Amino acid sequence: MTAVHAAVAAFRARRPVILPTDTVYGLCAWPFRPEPVERIYRLKGRDASKPVALLAPDLEALVEALPELDPTLVEGLLPGPYTLVVANPERRFPWLTGERPEAIGIRIPELPDEAALVLREVGVVAATSANAAGGPAPRRVEEIPEEMLAACGAVVDAGELPGVPSTVLDLTGDEPRVLREGAGRRGRTSAGP
Repeated sequence: MTAVHAAVAAFRARRPVILPTDTVYGLCAWPFRPEPVERIYRLKGRDASKPVALLAPDLEALVEALPELDPTLVEGLLPGPYTLVVANPERRFPWLTGERPEAIGIRIPELPDEAALVLREVGVVAATSANAAGGPAPRRVEEIPEEMLAACGAVVDAGELPGVPSTVLDLTGDEPRVLREGAGRRGRTSAGP
């Protein structure tokens, strides 16, 4: 079984998966029920008040999961090394949103080939960096905690990644606000028309 097939099977079995992105390795789960997402929170040691983003293969999959999303809002930023916090008026995926159910993080990374194949098959997933809470973001599979790797149903290894997490932009206000500086280029923070 290839890494792609193993990852798709693990998502369908509601098991966590390690996927490479365009920035760091992610700890991912099937996002449509709370239990798989709660498992990645426990594996990471992440406080439930902190959000986890939706990771999508493309804008179409993202809009299917969040029908209220205005695609023009993310033009020029996605795909790319950004996590965008957008309005979530229907309060979808409350187990991902932490303390802000009215907002949700979204991401469409420029994925390595195998990870892109996985997401094209399964659609959106919940994702956070594959490190212990507060630890360094992993640029190689060997940097992911062993207990996390052992608990995952599959690992897609794309070699060494850049290692700088995505820039997090909050687009819920009148002006975009940088919540975390990261891999996104400075000055590229305008969004939408």
